[in-house]
Amino acid sequence: MSDQLNLGYTFKRHGLLKNAITHSSFVHEHKMDASHSNERLEFLGDAVLELCISDFLYHRYPEMSEGDLTKKRASLVCESSLAGLARDLSIGNVLLLGQGEASEGGREKDSILSDAFESILGAIFLDGGLEEVRALILRLFEPIVDKAAKQTKDYKSTLQEILQKNSHETAAYTIIKEEGPPHKKTFTAQALHRGKILGTGVGQSKKIAEQEAAKMALAALKVG
Repeated sequence: MSDQLNLGYTFKRHGLLKNAITHSSFVHEHKMDASHSNERLEFLGDAVLELCISDFLYHRYPEMSEGDLTKKRASLVCESSLAGLARDLSIGNVLLLGQGEASEGGREKDSILSDAFESILGAIFLDGGLEEVRALILRLFEPIVDKAAKQTKDYKSTLQEILQKNSHETAAYTIIKEEGPPHKKTFTAQALHRGKILGTGVGQSKKIAEQEAAKMALAALKVG
């Protein structure tokens, strides 16, 4: 069964994987005990996923505030994101569904796929421990985070391109204010050109503040 999934992990206790892919509709249809469905493993997998993603983001983005980390985590572990990963792993093909649920397209429903994905994480945690499931989570999520980072608009580069059309002078950035305790500082930056302030931005790091200043400068120049 596990060889049909691109998990990069081999179960020692195959019963855990079977449990993880057993939907409640299958359990009800076959008059099985409720404990045979994947709902309890989903509960566990959800907590394991949140821990591993939180740890990953905490170390990957040391400049991010608590609020921004929370938003980023939420975007990664939302139902549609998890369902997409479940499709990549072909989880829908091996799900044990009741006939009614299967006939209604259950193998493609985001809710069922995302739940099964979390259930499998819970099963791997029980079967192989935290480091095994962490390795899988990082392998799956790191490319998503890296892709999102590359797609983030670089306002400083855009501003530079605009300015260079009419001037050989580049934009300069200066930090005009630092506030807050060492572990939670807020920086205020200004983007300047030929001594003129083009924009001011605030961020949890100097780089973020400079990007925000460039973004404000582009808005003032009416460039998106």
